[in-house]
Amino acid sequence: TTHLLLTATVTPSEQNFSRELRETAMAKDILGEAGLHFDELNKLRVLDPEVTQQTIELKEECKDFVDKIGQFQKIVGGLIELVDQLAKAAENEKMKAIGARNLLKSIAKQREAQQQQLQALIAEKKMQLERYRVEYEALCKVEAEQNEFIDQFIFQK
Repeated sequence: TTHLLLTATVTPSEQNFSRELRETAMAKDILGEAGLHFDELNKLRVLDPEVTQQTIELKEECKDFVDKIGQFQKIVGGLIELVDQLAKAAENEKMKAIGARNLLKSIAKQREAQQQQLQALIAEKKMQLERYRVEYEALCKVEAEQNEFIDQFIFQK
């Protein structure tokens, strides 16, 4: 078998490019140790690109959180307003019920007083009836006596 031996020849421009890449990597390492970094646009940054990305993500998450808190506050505010309205309605109904109860108590007291007045009037009328009955009996007795006197007077003539 024959082996084919390929030899790669590197041109001087390729050697320069390779050296520049090594130097750039070394420079990035040195700057990285000093706390300086290059971003994807090769701009010099104080923060590591990964930390910068995490910071941006955290900022977006915070904005979303603040938006959600705002929505929550609106919902809670609406709920509180609704509960206040229901409390006012319940208080109004409670006052109506108290008023109705007091009115019923007042009507009951009026009826009780009226009943007492009517019972007193009935007692008075019963007494008057008894007086009239006694008077009627007395008058009947007088009439009977007078009729008897008249009959005796007529018979004597």
